Amino acid sequence: MSDLFDDLPARMQAISISRPGGPEVLELREHDLPRPGGGQLLIKIAAAGVNRPDMLQRQGAYPPPPGAPEIPGLEIAGTVVATGNGAERFDLGAKVTALVPGGGYGEYACVDASNALPVPEGLSMIEAAALPETFFTVWHNVFQRGKLKTGERFLVHGGSSGIGTTAIQLAKAFGAVVYTTAGSTDKCAACTALGADHAINYRDEDFVEVIKDKTGGGGVDVILDMVGGDYIHRNYSAAAMDGRIVQIAFLGGAKAEVNFAQLMMKRLVHTGSTLRARSIEFKAIIARELEEQVWPLLEGGKIKPVMDEIFPLNDASAAHARMEEGQHIGKIVLEVDKAQN
Repeated sequence: MSDLFDDLPARMQAISISRPGGPEVLELREHDLPRPGGGQLLIKIAAAGVNRPDMLQRQGAYPPPPGAPEIPGLEIAGTVVATGNGAERFDLGAKVTALVPGGGYGEYACVDASNALPVPEGLSMIEAAALPETFFTVWHNVFQRGKLKTGERFLVHGGSSGIGTTAIQLAKAFGAVVYTTAGSTDKCAACTALGADHAINYRDEDFVEVIKDKTGGGGVDVILDMVGGDYIHRNYSAAAMDGRIVQIAFLGGAKAEVNFAQLMMKRLVHTGSTLRARSIEFKAIIARELEEQVWPLLEGGKIKPVMDEIFPLNDASAAHARMEEGQHIGKIVLEVDKAQN
């Protein structure tokens, strides 16, 4: 372990969940400083992204996986201040962004070095903190599981969310025709500005009918869905022959009545995944693919994280309230250390 660890504080400030409940249960408290194990980095956090799994954890519906910190927060950006044995990829002082299984809402966090990436050149720490959760999720589900190819038609629901804005940009960058749904005129406009070929206001239009009209009845090849509920059978109707539907959440409910005949007749694949509980090794594969294929797009300015609002760490409850309101466009981030930003 790095000798520098001896010069670090024994305690840190981090967010605790006092009890399951609303945003008000998030409290800033003192915690022991985490110590990096073999292959790990200790990161002094500059900023941390806010994501829906954090809200579910706060509500008591999504406990951390075994061994993960109880402190919420799944993505961070900051500076390497200590290393465990075998963590040789990043030097002390390196600026990194990382996907963590928990612990992001604090001043320090540990992460396996293989799950960290360099902060892309030209991005601030706050912007870098908005990358890991959404980019890992989209890359795995749209490109690895959904197998989206150049020239195919892609539909993402919730296009103005952090996942949605990332999916739109990546799908477009890799040559897909992009459709999305969103809940207001302003959100639809934001989606088209990011590259969506057509944004559907689901409050005014039936996305199935619009997709059929725009594709001449052919449908879309890949659908990324975080809604579930009655969208499940509607996705089957909007999908093309041999279409792939990837489920990553159930904001509209996890149960639905579905006519599975369409699954057979269209030869559809309906799959899904969660990311938090996957192994370090699995996430490392995604990290390397992102660094090779996506980080150059970020550094070249061809894609970028869409930022909504920045909150100080001690106002994490307001950040959660902002997300629950559903009016945000892009990422909500907690600023932890202004000196690094």
